[in-house]
Amino acid sequence: MPNAYFNEISEKQTLRLRELLRELPGFLRDFFNGVADNTTARTRLGYAIDIKIFLNFLVKEVRGFDKEVADITLADMEKVTKADLEEFKSYLDYYIKGEGGDAVIYRNHEVGKSRKLSAIRSMYRFFQKRDRIAKNPADVLEYPKVRDKGIVRLEYNEMAKLLDTVESGEGLSDRQKSYHEYTKVRDLAIVTLLLGTGIRVSECVGIDIAHLDFENGGIYITRKGGGDALVYFGDEVEEALDKYMETREEIHAVAGHEKALFLSMQRRRLDVRSVQKIVKKYASLVTSYKNITPHKLRSTFGTNLYRETEDIYLVADVLGHKSVETTRKHYADMSDTNRRKAARAIRLREE
Repeated sequence: MPNAYFNEISEKQTLRLRELLRELPGFLRDFFNGVADNTTARTRLGYAIDIKIFLNFLVKEVRGFDKEVADITLADMEKVTKADLEEFKSYLDYYIKGEGGDAVIYRNHEVGKSRKLSAIRSMYRFFQKRDRIAKNPADVLEYPKVRDKGIVRLEYNEMAKLLDTVESGEGLSDRQKSYHEYTKVRDLAIVTLLLGTGIRVSECVGIDIAHLDFENGGIYITRKGGGDALVYFGDEVEEALDKYMETREEIHAVAGHEKALFLSMQRRRLDVRSVQKIVKKYASLVTSYKNITPHKLRSTFGTNLYRETEDIYLVADVLGHKSVETTRKHYADMSDTNRRKAARAIRLREE
């Protein structure tokens, strides 16, 4: 089922990529055209942004690159050494964008550094495979070690408390309570849907009214990467969505947003940032030490499904993962459950 919302997002990302390519060396057009069939518009845009940061670094910090970024040639890229790339890694700790009073300091953590280095390596590999360069200096580069963080998720009692909080508005400020009465049914439908299906926040905001299939107990979504899928939901999700639809049918959306399922108070399709704020608003009242985001609700669903089924392949399929290793790494860490079992196994006094 085609989704106009995701098509629109892809078009915007493609147009932004075209703008960036005007600022980048001409040889990079071959790279982006060559990877177009195997990557999304979002991925290519990310590559362009990261490669531009690297080229700016070369011009500003490396001798022999005393030219404009757009004038850099593929022959220039062959002059880059491992030492240059190592220096770039250090540069990424803190790098400055802009000049003078408009300068902004950015910091990259391990994941951000690795992503930028991967974009550079992909570019070099592309031209090396086509015999347009002889070597790939990024191949011998050691990537930053990404620290393995524990999975942040809600426990069963926290899930129940979160849904209760969304419904009641208890703990909200007076200002938040003033419009909670208008948004609580929508907010409850969103949070229940995220917790009950594990869909991504981008998939959630892309849902149209026509994508609801109450007869079969499912909802059509556009997966990350563009594929379509029918995701099934349980009774609690159906009840929350059904109740929200009674409200949604009475709202006249502004032009261009009539198909959207979830609307803002301005009667426009909710965006990713808005849903992130909604989840944070309520979750902060439930737990102060866990940073709960829509993705953490997805983690909660995936972990709970694995706990109930112990079927990693089922979890991967439901979450739409291409690799079961992704599921194993992010959603099926049972170390916490095992520690709980160990704690209950030890008795300090005889009964």
